[in-house]
Amino acid sequence: MSVMTALIAFTLSVYSSKARDPQSRWQTPQYQAGGSSLSPALKEFPPQQRVPLSPELSQRSSSFSGSQRCVLEQYERIECGEAGIASDECEDISCCYDAQGCFYGKAVTLQCTRDGQFVLVVARDATMPHISLDSIHMLENDPSDLCAPVGSTASFAIYQFTVSSCGTRMKEERGFVIYENMMSSAYEVGVGPRGSITRDSSYELKFQCRYSGSAVEALVVEVNTVPPPPPVSQNGPLRVELRLADGQCSTKGCSDEDMYTSYYSEADYPVTKVLREPVYVEVRILERTDPNLILVLDHCWTTSNPESLSLPQWDLVINGCPYKEDPHLTTVLPVAQSGLQYPSHYKRFVVKMFTFVDQSSLAPQQERIFIHCTTSVCHPSTTESCEPSCGSRTRRAISEDLKDSEEKVVVSSGEVILVPHLPVSDNLADKEVPQILDYGLWAAGALTVFGVCGLVVAVLIQRAKPRPQPAPV
Repeated sequence: MSVMTALIAFTLSVYSSKARDPQSRWQTPQYQAGGSSLSPALKEFPPQQRVPLSPELSQRSSSFSGSQRCVLEQYERIECGEAGIASDECEDISCCYDAQGCFYGKAVTLQCTRDGQFVLVVARDATMPHISLDSIHMLENDPSDLCAPVGSTASFAIYQFTVSSCGTRMKEERGFVIYENMMSSAYEVGVGPRGSITRDSSYELKFQCRYSGSAVEALVVEVNTVPPPPPVSQNGPLRVELRLADGQCSTKGCSDEDMYTSYYSEADYPVTKVLREPVYVEVRILERTDPNLILVLDHCWTTSNPESLSLPQWDLVINGCPYKEDPHLTTVLPVAQSGLQYPSHYKRFVVKMFTFVDQSSLAPQQERIFIHCTTSVCHPSTTESCEPSCGSRTRRAISEDLKDSEEKVVVSSGEVILVPHLPVSDNLADKEVPQILDYGLWAAGALTVFGVCGLVVAVLIQRAKPRPQPAPV
């Protein structure tokens, strides 16, 4: 007689089982009396279809630990093992035990039968938020409903099918014949006019039965998980701010990152800049403390008036990357090591000041500019990142599926005025302008002296030349 073991992979706790008596007889899940909570499919499940279970073929996964996993009301319980099973034998097959007997806990429990069947008992409370039991499916759904639950309650769904059905795959590995399948639960998405949400948990579980002539093993295999819905730390609309750093630096050799120690206030606008002078921009999320939120700059651009959709426009950032058609590329600054409490809530970049030109004459216009950014919030998944790839060869945009909503938040800066030169403060003018004039007078006097000296030297050289003597008569 062949001996079989179950392999099962979980995102949470994994419990190994130890065989005590391989010859003991075990049976499929039994149901407590009181049938009002049982579905018709469960009531009609024929007793003769129940088959003995191998005690060593059981593992479980649960979001609950220890005693919490076994806290169920009496009417919720589904019996595990044969009648009169001992407590240690009950624990060996990953079930719960108390004075009322052995029963399945708040977990996903796999058991394999000697005649080649999977028995999978799925608890609604195995994950937080709860699994949607109605959405569970295997790799393939048999048209004859062989892969549908053989029984269900409000708290559990019970599956039993042969290792040759429901899309089960067979392979050989180191003396074992392995039968492998995948259980998945879908999640419901609510679509509104300005966004989509989900409140369901999504779960994927790969499970195996291994047949061998002489040995029993319990192994953990690969699991592919979909992350649960992102946590909500605060209700209400998302607030985003765009502000300009004033670029004050009191030490020599300041870096771009050092310029973000202070910012222009509303009273400081309009801000004046000269051509090619750096403009330090910061966009940040306000009033949120969720570290999983990641701010994304979908598009940043400038206009010559406060309306973000007005023309002309010039792009600065596209999909989180500098606009590559600008010879003076926008510099996107890293913030991970900035010391900010929530660095993922911030984005910083530096723009070299420029001016728009007239569309017809191409003449530069001495005018004001405004900076605008379209932003969104992203949650990374196990397979995709919220950080854009801005390499020179390949550029990867962030998937829209990772963003909370297709509705964008547009933020704008105050007025930035282009001037031919920076204004000089009153104190600086009183002290330095006369000095500049003195330098000018000194320079003019020096040029005059040099000119006179040069003329005198030329005359002396001319006089020093020997004069020609008259020829003798």
